[in-house]
Amino acid sequence: MNKTLYFFACCITALTITSCNNGKSSSTLNGTWRLLSAKTITKGDTVVDYPVKGQEMIKLFNDTHFAFLRHDLAKGKDSATAIFTSGGGTYALTGNDYTEQLEYCSYRPWEHSTFHFTLHRNGDTLIQKGIEKIDSLNVNHEIVETYLLVK
Repeated sequence: MNKTLYFFACCITALTITSCNNGKSSSTLNGTWRLLSAKTITKGDTVVDYPVKGQEMIKLFNDTHFAFLRHDLAKGKDSATAIFTSGGGTYALTGNDYTEQLEYCSYRPWEHSTFHFTLHRNGDTLIQKGIEKIDSLNVNHEIVETYLLVK
């Protein structure tokens, strides 16, 4: 009888320890992701936005926030190719349903926008697909982005 109680006590303790996370939801997205490809679809027309020679982009996630950074590899020294774009905010992930609250953006008119996407993760690959719509900017298109987890 004592062995049975001891076994159940150990099981309950183990379950309690593994389920504790200080009130935060642990995300399977946590980490740094490198953009591999991106396309925008507007009224049936598809434009490949990425890769762009001489540029790179990453997206970072923790349990509650995301950020993205895109820049040219010439460190801004070539005025024809100089670029720096960034943004970030909070997100919610329920299953494959992913919602971004873009709170900060280097292109300020996009700030305080909410976007709904579908995420599919297959190992170290993440595909983000959904609609970006901002009526005040006449933006209404679908994006498909593919990321690779940086190790």
